Parts: sequence; structure tokens; C-alpha cells
Amino acid sequence: MSSILAAFFSSFIATLLIIRSKHLHARFSADSDLLGPQKFHTTAVPRIGGISIAVGLFIGILFKLKNSPDSSIPIVLCLSAIPTFAIGLTEDLTKKISVRHRLLFTAIASGLFVYLLQAPISRLDIPYLDMIFVIPGVGALLTIFAITGLANAYNIIDGFNGLASMVGIITLLAIAYVGLVLADPLIIYLSLILASAILGFFIWNYPLGLIFLGDGGAYLIGFWIACLSVLLTYRHQEVSAWFALLINGYPIVETLFTIYRRKMHQDKNPGLPDGIHFHTLIYRRILAPHHQSQNLFSANAKTAPYLWVLAAISITPAVLWWQSTPILMGSSLIFLIFYVWLYKRIVQFKTPKCICPE
Repeated sequence: MSSILAAFFSSFIATLLIIRSKHLHARFSADSDLLGPQKFHTTAVPRIGGISIAVGLFIGILFKLKNSPDSSIPIVLCLSAIPTFAIGLTEDLTKKISVRHRLLFTAIASGLFVYLLQAPISRLDIPYLDMIFVIPGVGALLTIFAITGLANAYNIIDGFNGLASMVGIITLLAIAYVGLVLADPLIIYLSLILASAILGFFIWNYPLGLIFLGDGGAYLIGFWIACLSVLLTYRHQEVSAWFALLINGYPIVETLFTIYRRKMHQDKNPGLPDGIHFHTLIYRRILAPHHQSQNLFSANAKTAPYLWVLAAISITPAVLWWQSTPILMGSSLIFLIFYVWLYKRIVQFKTPKCICPE
């Protein structure tokens, strides 16, 4: 418990210090681009909130090691995360790192995780298809691809105050719950330590947006959650491989749909930004037209809860039926259909009345 509290308070204080000292580093750390297709803030805001989360994570783990010095997995996970956090933070400071380079460094981090922990994806729980894992290296390559993809997915959904950070907290709490059911203290600890560090940042980020998560924070959260998802299914064979997919349903589907939309409909590089993500549509088509004020809960702040609910729709069946592959496969299909249907309705100005403001 002390390590979890340490992670929260150190992240909370680090975030406060970054905000209070922004006049010293704003020329490097602030997001001053107010005109981009995915920009909805009106003033320059520090985008290095990932530092606070990394500080909280590191200090929390140090507290844990003080009581359990033989626990090497948290340290290995931290070391593995360094390349992806570092390249994300470099982008936050320079604004010059391409998506390709960020993915490359995240793949290196994923490779370190597989090499150091020897815990690759070893099954998909699909008859006959699981036979591919007898081929050497297939599991490792799939793991690197999956972790890299989810880390980037969290960066994609990081569009509004509190969006990606709260989705991360909800997902981590869900993983911790399954770890509790399975009596796995390591999974519980690794989930709660990051959730606490994120919460220390979240308080300053939502609803006012005094600081942004940044690429460093988004990649770190996505990477950690992806590694935990793999580690949980590797350590407990009774957990369906589809649990790892469905628990991350919202960021995964958002990423796949973004790639499809940009490549097939817009005929452009999937790595280029656009202004029609699901969260962007919620803001522009549902909230902004009805809520122009910039008070405590502006249209920006009211956007994230819509996506928290969307993420919860995917996470809930994963938590309830983590052992049942057929139910999780069906739930994954239902969530995908629901996502596409709702996206299409909003695009066509036929938004369901149940999600429209009064």
C-alpha cells in the first residue's frame, strides 16, 4: 500500500511542479500549435505530463523494492519501457520525431520485454491457428507487434482532457480485479502502481487541462498495459487470450478504424493526423454546438466521459467472462459492430438521442 501511495503523491507533486514552473520550460515543453486538426485547446499547455507518471511509477517501485528486494519483474518492466517513453518525450520536447521512429523505438522496448521476461504470446485460443506458435519466433514477433500497436493506440486516443489517462486507469483496475480473482499479487501491484501514478497526473489534467499527457505519457501507459495484458495471459493459462484483446477494445478498434479510414477513404499516410477520430466527432457534432462556454466543464471536458463509457462497454464483458473464449469473441464482434454503427450515425448527423445533450 505504501508504494501505491508513493506513486500517487510523487506523480501529483511532480505534475504540480511542472505546471508551476512552466514559464521556465514552456518554449520546449508547451503545445503551442493551436491550429492542428486535433487541437482543441486555446492556450499553450505543457505536454510533458508523462514525466510525472514516470516519476510516480519509478518512486512507487523503489518503495516496493525496499520491502521486496528480490522482485525483479517490476524493474525489468521499467527498463523495457525506457525506449518508448524516451522517444515519446523527445517528440514532446522537439515536435520533430516521426511516427515511424516512435514505432521503431516502441518495438525495441517490446523486444526487450519479450527477451528479458521470456513471456511472449503463446496462444490465440483459436483452433488450428494456434499451431503457428510451434514455429520459432512467431510468438515473439506477434508480441512485439501487439505491444507496439497498443502503445501507439493510446497515443491516438489521447485527444481530450482526461481521455486516455482515465481509459488507462479503468483498464488497469480491470486487470487488477482479474489478478485479485486469480490471487496474483504481482499483477495486482503492477496494475495499481501505474493507475496511482496516472491518477496523480489526472487530477491536474481533468477537467481544466492544466497539463497534457503528451506522447511520452501515452506511449508509457499503452506499453505498460499491453505488457500486463500479455503477462496475465502468459502466467494464467485459464485466462482467455481474447481477454487481452477485449480489455483494450476501444483503443484497438479506434486504431484499426483510423488506419482503414485514412488509407482506404482518404488515400493518405495512416500516420498523418486528421480531425475525424471518434472523440473528435463527439466534440464537434454533439457537444461543441450546444456548449460554447469555457467554464469548468467545457465541451472539451465533457467529451472524455463519452469515451470512458465506450471503453467500459468493451471492458465489462472482458472482466465478467475472462475465462470464456466464445463469449469474449462474440463480445468483441458486438463491440466492433456497435462502434462502426455509432460512428456512422454521428457522421451522418443521425446521432442517437440518448447521447445528445438536452
